[in-house]
Amino acid sequence: MAGKDAFGTQFLRDTTGSGSFAVVGNVTDITGPSRAREAIEVTAHDSPNRYREFIKGLKDGGEIGLTINYDPANSTHAALDADFEEDDLRDYQLVILPGDADEHTWDFSGLITALGDAYPTEDKMERTVTVKISGMPVLTATG
Repeated sequence: MAGKDAFGTQFLRDTTGSGSFAVVGNVTDITGPSRAREAIEVTAHDSPNRYREFIKGLKDGGEIGLTINYDPANSTHAALDADFEEDDLRDYQLVILPGDADEHTWDFSGLITALGDAYPTEDKMERTVTVKISGMPVLTATG
């Protein structure tokens, strides 16, 4: 098979701080996690064949990006405002292929670093959300 349809993917937030997760409604697009790793250059005058040399550096859990059909009356959208204002990290989940035999879940702690709302004259209201992952995101087969 060449690929899988991502329809139905869910973004969830821990509502209580004790592992009780709720789906954030009306999410249209999700990106990430966009993990990265530093490459530390260790090139020296005696590096073989005049090629730069590198060693592995710190890893970055990356970010999750969301686009939402924004509704200010939706409690899960208002909760994102509260998440942005709080000082502590919050636990989140990204559930891929929910209910499918190939279901997988990303679990991570993070903080909302950006909220952007748009109110166009000829289109729907929209919100973009950026969640910065703190630490290592963990992908688990849950199906």
